[in-house]
Amino acid sequence: MTRRLFRKADAVVTMDGDDIPGGDVLIENGVIAAVGVDLAADGAEVHEMRGRVMTPGLVNTHHHLFQTLTRAVPGGQDAVLFGWLKTLYPIWSRFGPDDMRLSAELGLAELALSGCTTSSDHLYLFPNGSRLDDTIEAATTVGLRFHPTRGAMSIGTSKGGLPPDALVEDEAAILDDCLRVIDAFHDPHPGAMVRVGVAPCSPFSVSRELMRDAAVLARDKGVGLHTHLAENDEDVAYSLATFGCLPGTYAEELGWTGADVWHAHCVKLNPDEIALFARTGTAVAHCPCSNCRLGSGIAPVRDMRAAGVTVGLGVDGSASNDRANLIDEARQVMLVQRVAGGADAMGARAALELATLGGAKALNRSDIGRLARGMRADIAVWDVSGLDSAGSWDRAALLLAGPSRVDALFVEGRQIVADGQVVTLDLPRAVAAAAQAVARLSG
Repeated sequence: MTRRLFRKADAVVTMDGDDIPGGDVLIENGVIAAVGVDLAADGAEVHEMRGRVMTPGLVNTHHHLFQTLTRAVPGGQDAVLFGWLKTLYPIWSRFGPDDMRLSAELGLAELALSGCTTSSDHLYLFPNGSRLDDTIEAATTVGLRFHPTRGAMSIGTSKGGLPPDALVEDEAAILDDCLRVIDAFHDPHPGAMVRVGVAPCSPFSVSRELMRDAAVLARDKGVGLHTHLAENDEDVAYSLATFGCLPGTYAEELGWTGADVWHAHCVKLNPDEIALFARTGTAVAHCPCSNCRLGSGIAPVRDMRAAGVTVGLGVDGSASNDRANLIDEARQVMLVQRVAGGADAMGARAALELATLGGAKALNRSDIGRLARGMRADIAVWDVSGLDSAGSWDRAALLLAGPSRVDALFVEGRQIVADGQVVTLDLPRAVAAAAQAVARLSG
């Protein structure tokens, strides 16, 4: 039996209510066995937590890991969504399996350093033999809990879509590969390290038929559904012009609402669409940094939460955020909601809840997102003894005065980060490989 005792943390932030000053956490075989004060555990490996705050591992509900090799691309730095995509598509068409794997390793390592223990990923293009398998292999290497989604684009420019024809796929082949990766990798059991979802890219890059068929397939296999929705004004205008309805209505008509669905962005949902999501249990992956970077707007997160919509956080792709720091994303949502709704629109604890419990609920995980007996041992440890927290009266208020890089990270009880460094990946090698890949892709 593998046992670890984390002892005397300045605060254990359980997300179940009150913090536990001077708290302890005991884990056994990848599961939290106890949370409290002055816990005893004979034979356990002891980790002293003085000067540290412990939180549940953060949960990232939307990413495009392949984009890690296309940060800050000239021509896309100041573009809105559709123009930005048109700039990046030709570059992505040159990717191969090694690029996909390297991008995912880098992005997942970056997430780990920001306190993230579980990440979704939306991979919707597969050039030059790339497969979802490449990103799953990277997640296994880094050690994060992973929710890869098999995305797709099937309507290219010649048929009125946005992506170039070279990046779209045959719809029958898309559905066949969805079945393949679900059967090969999806684990529905508690504590699963990999759960696969079905994720046509967006209403402007796939057909109505594929959206409907994907929903049927996903429900037959018992997996989640994910796509982009109502991201900006262009997105809404396209839906009205092409489908004659708002994005939320389009989603409902095709079976894309329900507790097994989480939509990315939803910046432009109106009150009726918010009520629809609340009524059907449909979740939202909110990406505040990307929404700011692309000028998409401020999502009505406060209204969503007030209506009862499940909201998690996502960093989105590193080509539209340019970084993948989930604790910074949580701070950003707090600040942006205050800009939109006043200083009391969102507190630091509410924002941290989006990054933990909210994300877990969006991904339909009842085994992560809290520090409590029986939950998986996914734990972020934050050093609050340094400059970031100097002068703070509330060490648990990490989003107001705290570090943006984790001191230690554990997933299923396995240590992924120690002393602020990823220990499961040769990160200097990966960074050097990224420089070589950028030189090749930009040449």
